[in-house]
Amino acid sequence: MNQSEDNSPWGQKGATLSDKTAQKEFNLKQAEILEAIKSGKLQYRHNTLYGNPCFKLLRNEVEDFVIEKYGSDYLKIHLHKAELSKINTEIRSLNRKISLLEKRKEELLAMLNS
Repeated sequence: MNQSEDNSPWGQKGATLSDKTAQKEFNLKQAEILEAIKSGKLQYRHNTLYGNPCFKLLRNEVEDFVIEKYGSDYLKIHLHKAELSKINTEIRSLNRKISLLEKRKEELLAMLNS
């Protein structure tokens, strides 16, 4: 890999997202994304996720597109909603792990006390 590829946003973690993720995170429609690609506002690369074709987009371009189309407040709201969703998912995951650990703890205490 040469120097220019190292600095390319296409290879940086978190700098890209799929068109499906853009739809979910920013409440965009596929038609809006395709129109932005056709008009040159969004660059893309063909990609596949789990064998399904999709577009790989640059996150900063998607955010700029959303600001231009809907305003910065819209972007902030959807970024906060996305972060809140991730936090809630993590909390649920941790609660499941805590529950399993508590059950195992009870089993071990029962074995020690018998």
